[in-house]
Amino acid sequence: MKKSFSHSKTKSSKNYLEIKEVTKSFSSFEALKGITFTVGRGDFLCLLGPSGCGKTTLLRCIAGLENHSSGSIIQDGHPVGELPVQQRDFGIVFQSYALFPNLTVWNNVFYGVQTIGEERKADTLRVEQLLEMVRLSDHRDKYPAQLSGGEQQRVALVRALATSPGLLLLDEPLSALDAQVRHHLRREIKDIQKNLGVTTIMVTHDQEEAMSMADQVAVMRDGVIEQIGSPTEIYTCPASTFVAEFIGTMNIFSGFKKGQNQIAVDGFVLRSNPKKMKNGSEVNFGFRPESIILNPEKENDENHLAASVHDIELRGAMTRIFLQSRELKGEFCADLWSGDTALKGLKIGQEIAVSIPPDAIIILDEKRS
Repeated sequence: MKKSFSHSKTKSSKNYLEIKEVTKSFSSFEALKGITFTVGRGDFLCLLGPSGCGKTTLLRCIAGLENHSSGSIIQDGHPVGELPVQQRDFGIVFQSYALFPNLTVWNNVFYGVQTIGEERKADTLRVEQLLEMVRLSDHRDKYPAQLSGGEQQRVALVRALATSPGLLLLDEPLSALDAQVRHHLRREIKDIQKNLGVTTIMVTHDQEEAMSMADQVAVMRDGVIEQIGSPTEIYTCPASTFVAEFIGTMNIFSGFKKGQNQIAVDGFVLRSNPKKMKNGSEVNFGFRPESIILNPEKENDENHLAASVHDIELRGAMTRIFLQSRELKGEFCADLWSGDTALKGLKIGQEIAVSIPPDAIIILDEKRS
């Protein structure tokens, strides 16, 4: 897109994009409810959430493809929320590629690049460099129909970057590709983004995609951001039951807070991470499957309980064991590497001992719906 403002005044600014109290309504439906966050210069942010949570609407508001109802959008220190699309400084890649079928790879990428006078050589050189970066130099004279899906998406990415935008917007760019190509392009897009240092926002409903690519992840639900943080923070310290269930697998149960770091479940007491909540309050708590220890060496280990094996699923390098326990009154699962000695001879219906390390148990703030 055409650049309508200078970057020279604000290069020292840490935050490149600021979203402040942005709302968007469609008639009586409020799609965005006061969204606020910042994106650091050169950072990669993923907007992650289920269908209908508002993530694509938010991306379109940032691009100017939708007019937000209220709030402000500030890019590189300049308010851009009221600017038309053609005056905003961004490149965008859609899920559908949106390539011109009658243009070659070269002409698709070169389309839209401003080539006036002496700039033409510089623009041509940049296109050549970008095509080389994504290993498409040998395909420059081909048409989109002659390319694979992954190659077409790389052309779309290069085209979005050809104008040297300050902001790169990616709207589920990998969802139409098969798994193997998708995994390969994840690393490729991430490497290109870091090499060019372009501030990037990507919309996705794929948690693995978000966690493997982004510097920061914003988990959305019903038009609000439930939590924003690094992938590690989101996974290890989910701020709500929704985030805990949406990111990875979490065994979730209900109980009552008893003391600073204890939870009572029908008389059985578990030690947990401390959480500032009233004693006696009903809480949800959870623990990740990989945290569970099978057949602990000491029976007096903390959070030691008896369980029976309900099912066993081999999932390649990892094996998932479904367990049932009288103490927790429900099913939960444990993940072990498939070569773990604890799996040898394990059978469905077998009674085993398990323990859950206290620091693996997270008290959540909201009740499970």
